[in-house]
Amino acid sequence: MSLCCSPAAGRSFLFLSQRPWLRRPVLALRTTTTVASAAPSATPTLSPRQQHQVALYVEALLDWNQRMNLTAVTDEAEVMKRHVDDSLAVLPPLERAYRNQSTSAGGDIDGLSLIDVGSGAGLPGLILAVARPSWRFTLLESMRKRCTFLEHAVEAMGLSNVDVVCDRAENVGQNLDYREAYDIAAARAVAELKVLAEYCLPLVRVGGLFVAAKGHDPHDEIKNAKSAVQKLGASMLELCNVESMGPHGQRTAVIYLKDRATPKKYPRLPGTPSKMPL
Repeated sequence: MSLCCSPAAGRSFLFLSQRPWLRRPVLALRTTTTVASAAPSATPTLSPRQQHQVALYVEALLDWNQRMNLTAVTDEAEVMKRHVDDSLAVLPPLERAYRNQSTSAGGDIDGLSLIDVGSGAGLPGLILAVARPSWRFTLLESMRKRCTFLEHAVEAMGLSNVDVVCDRAENVGQNLDYREAYDIAAARAVAELKVLAEYCLPLVRVGGLFVAAKGHDPHDEIKNAKSAVQKLGASMLELCNVESMGPHGQRTAVIYLKDRATPKKYPRLPGTPSKMPL
């Protein structure tokens, strides 16, 4: 089955062969991985143009939310706090972890590729794409209606570094054009870690990172996901505190290092990871 973006006015279908940016040289990595609790870092400062792009996103989100279920938050200020700021807050620990693991190119983070798994309303992917225009982003979402919104948002925000793929993670993870092709896989509010790991880790190259945005106390999830993560070729790297202005306050970013290839049998058939977690 071919994978493509949901069509939008003025945009053509995107075929797999049109993604040469996915394959990047593999960085040499330090072999030591540790579990660390990092102090929260300041969220990135956006330029006036980037702030305008975010404003266009919020406007589109609230407009389309009247016609489809994209978010339970309907107030502009709350969208900024609970979605935009929350998405940006993941960036500092993610960049720090990538730099710390890279032993070549001076820890250069320009041109990274990131896939946002279960992107939903485009969070955190669209916000991160605004903040890091030199990166390449793929928004992976299985629901066609949401993909149509994502295509509209990309167009409205004037983003040239974002692709939208409408399919299930289990299918995409077995497609050689996507499998182990990304520097980073990120997910926010998608599933429990042991399920999310099977969605995300097959998409991450060896030496790349899997980052899951979680609540203030994900320790039980981390413990329950340990076996699954090991089977999928990764190990725990960091658990970072992330300041959030949302209703639940403190949040965390759980960061894993992909240190070996994922066995070919993963991900399993669509629906299996959630029904029968590893």
